[in-house]
Amino acid sequence: MTSQVLRAEARVPLSGPRQVMEKLCDYFTEFGSVSRAERSARLEIAYGSISLEVDDGSLNLLAEGCDPTSLAYVKMSVAEHLLTFAADDKPRLVWSGDGAAGTPLPDFREMRVVSAANITPRMRRVRLSGPDLARFATGGLHVRLLIPPRPGVAPRWPVTGEDGRPVWPTGEDRPIVRIYTIREIDVAKGEISIDVVLHEGEDTPGSSWAKQAAPGDVIGLMGPGGGDIPAADWYLFAGDETALPAISRILASLKAECRATAVIEVADSSEEQPLHSAAALDVRWVHRNGAPAGTTSLIEDAVRGIGLPSDGMRRFIWAGCEQKSCRCLKKLLRKEWQVPTSDHLVVAYWRAGCPADTAT
Repeated sequence: MTSQVLRAEARVPLSGPRQVMEKLCDYFTEFGSVSRAERSARLEIAYGSISLEVDDGSLNLLAEGCDPTSLAYVKMSVAEHLLTFAADDKPRLVWSGDGAAGTPLPDFREMRVVSAANITPRMRRVRLSGPDLARFATGGLHVRLLIPPRPGVAPRWPVTGEDGRPVWPTGEDRPIVRIYTIREIDVAKGEISIDVVLHEGEDTPGSSWAKQAAPGDVIGLMGPGGGDIPAADWYLFAGDETALPAISRILASLKAECRATAVIEVADSSEEQPLHSAAALDVRWVHRNGAPAGTTSLIEDAVRGIGLPSDGMRRFIWAGCEQKSCRCLKKLLRKEWQVPTSDHLVVAYWRAGCPADTAT
């Protein structure tokens, strides 16, 4: 049985189509395989493929994907970068074929709250139910929550635009978007759990939503994204409470033959959670004990005390934390420990001084 291939085509008039094609090829080389000819190219990326062909005054595109979401991601990625590289031309990109304009986004689901309860004093778990969630079980840890802007008013959701990118409602109808980690997913039951750090203050729509969430409330979900963790024999995870849901999810997916160490910074001992993994697991909690989040070197200090295995084991290091801590960890891993970029991923989950609710 052959797999389904979905296709969309576009012809984009440009003053320099060959130059734009070369820029697209150069960009996507980092994310997949690129084959080039004199007037054509083919890009193979994680979600599908893009065939490019230059003719007099235009660049012809053929996007392919194995399912609606994959095709949508290919089209969106091409659109974002083509329209940037050809900004002086102000081109109009209109796709024909599968994934018509005006239709619901294939990676969008309308969800309803099943339950909401605190699992620690500052972490609240919201369980959501919705249709066709198999897509969310692979391909990344993170999702976008689309929070209706006005309680009691039927929400308006984004739809597919003619260039493949989402077209969002405007003004007061635009939903509030926050990025969170899927903590647990039960595809058969059609449920997803999201853990939300509860922040104080008024400009915290994600926290406010989680605090007030009640069974039956409607919310939008888009994704997944963020990639997967490569196979290794030895893992080191580090982060604060904003990264705790991701670390928990990854640990639960590891195999028994792995070894893993997790360094997690939280406010105090009341924020510690049980972490489960088939791997041989060493969890090290570090407490701020009154210090504001993002003001300590606790994570970096703890990581320094661990060191790397020296017995030839495949290793991978993952960290998520405040931006300053992120920079310190990158310097430690890359400059001091000289860990190849293929063996680690360190991401800034939030930045001190910005609205706290953007932490995920």
